[in-house]
Amino acid sequence: MNKLTNPLLMSMRSCTLSLGLSLAFIGTSLGQDSLKESKENVHIKIDLSEEKGPLQPAWAWWGYDEPNYTYMKDGKKLLSEIADLSPVPVYVRAHSLLVTDEGPRAALKWGSTNAYTEDSEGNPIYDWTVIDQIFDTYIDRGMKPFAQIGFMPKALSSQPEPYRHYWKPGADYNDIYTGWSYPPNDYDKWAELVFQWVTHSVERYGKEEVESWYWELWNEPNIGYWRGTTEEYIKLYDYTADAVKRALPTARIGGPESTGPGWDKAAEFLTTFLDHVTKGKNYVTGKTGSPLDFITFHAKGSPKLADGIVQMGIRSQLNDINKGFEIVASYPELKHLPIVIGESDPEGCAACSEEDYPHYAYRNGTVYSSYTAASFARKYELADRHGVNFLGAVTWGFEFEDQKWFAGFRDMATNGVDKPVLNVFRMFGMMGGQRVSVSGGTNGALAYDLDNILQSSVRGDAQDINAFASIDNNTAAAMVWNYHDDDKEVAAAPVTLRFESIPADKVLMHHYRIDKNHSNSYQAWQDMGSPQNPTQEQIKQLEEAGQLQLFTSPKWIKIENGEAQIEFELPSQGVSLVRLTW
Repeated sequence: MNKLTNPLLMSMRSCTLSLGLSLAFIGTSLGQDSLKESKENVHIKIDLSEEKGPLQPAWAWWGYDEPNYTYMKDGKKLLSEIADLSPVPVYVRAHSLLVTDEGPRAALKWGSTNAYTEDSEGNPIYDWTVIDQIFDTYIDRGMKPFAQIGFMPKALSSQPEPYRHYWKPGADYNDIYTGWSYPPNDYDKWAELVFQWVTHSVERYGKEEVESWYWELWNEPNIGYWRGTTEEYIKLYDYTADAVKRALPTARIGGPESTGPGWDKAAEFLTTFLDHVTKGKNYVTGKTGSPLDFITFHAKGSPKLADGIVQMGIRSQLNDINKGFEIVASYPELKHLPIVIGESDPEGCAACSEEDYPHYAYRNGTVYSSYTAASFARKYELADRHGVNFLGAVTWGFEFEDQKWFAGFRDMATNGVDKPVLNVFRMFGMMGGQRVSVSGGTNGALAYDLDNILQSSVRGDAQDINAFASIDNNTAAAMVWNYHDDDKEVAAAPVTLRFESIPADKVLMHHYRIDKNHSNSYQAWQDMGSPQNPTQEQIKQLEEAGQLQLFTSPKWIKIENGEAQIEFELPSQGVSLVRLTW
């Protein structure tokens, strides 16, 4: 079915870390056959004296559909681990914070808080108990809400029935778009709800804390998540932004969280919204324009099965970002605003399991981790290319309570055990300061530059063996990955990693690795025989396997002429972090 007319694929393509090219990405590799035969070395040079700009922690953003998982056992555990891996506060975005239900409960693609109901006379009843429980969980861990204002409470929905959906993987994705997705029956009541929520947040957490949050309206309003028109969304945005600013003038409000702009209709929606906030008539004030403190859109890849194997679609995700940055850069008055890619993932349905969608089989193992390293790097290069203010990229992948072990959802952990992909973010957390130059490759050439990938993805004979690097006070770090869209194993590549301009005579090297045998709980689970009822001892082993592991013992290296050279083999789908301290 055409992806532009299929709501499931539209959402999955756009429903949307990294540190990038400027952060030092370079690449290269050999064809798979030549790797097996000649094992020609891949040379990567990192010049610590050639700084490219600050390394913004754009990777420190997460999100998920089911807000009630936040305070459940595995949710709390995973949030603690995410908070602990980051040196900066992590921002968290969740859907359904204003949704109504008989009682707060979680299900796939569903959550509720009952923050707003009405009495028999139609008078508002505000109850912040569940939202407070969610936000308290973040705040207690030093995290920050990326507070999504949505979806429509049942009492305010212009078409409330049916309201609750019961979607399951394999069902029609359109089934999720029920009464919560409609415009309000009273815009003034909606605005008052928003005003009361922000006011309550300031009273509970303090003005300074809430000023550090980001408030946004809705999710993907250009597809089924919003059952109104584009103009009705714009009207809702004006009422929402006005209410946020009345409650806290220094609060930050943004949008529109539209789907990937690589699709022309999504690009049109984003442009229409930006036209309104810059020169349209405000529905509340009657003046020109609307408050806008940051800009959001989504970016998704497009995996498929090809000849019986999973083939990733990194090109699709990067083209969404490229087009989104291009659109923002075309508005001189907006180009300086922070951009948050509100969902940035290999595809668009976290709650769709591998069992029902075989092309999502990449999620448990090292395809996901190597894809994450490779894709995040290019986000920074795209931002540099367009001269925009890239702030964050939300990884839409959390956890799903009480599901089968390694069921193939797009999540960071399964039953409390971390997957390999989370260890890439642990690597990111050990990088900081300034991005620095990376160059090199086999015979000095790159296997894939950014334009190659935007045009053809990573599907040639060569592997994408690339790197990015950073320097911060007395620490330098380089992340190196071996990626290909096709999920198949090829021979490991010999890599020579040379640091130049090291300002010390001696450094301590730590080399961390994610591959088949390191930092890989999925492989450990398979080696156990893939138990669905693991023993406590097995669970302990899986938890240990899910942590980031050293590839070699720490080692002191003598520096000569400011240089250090490290040689190692990097398996396909492997990711290494080489970190030097002095």
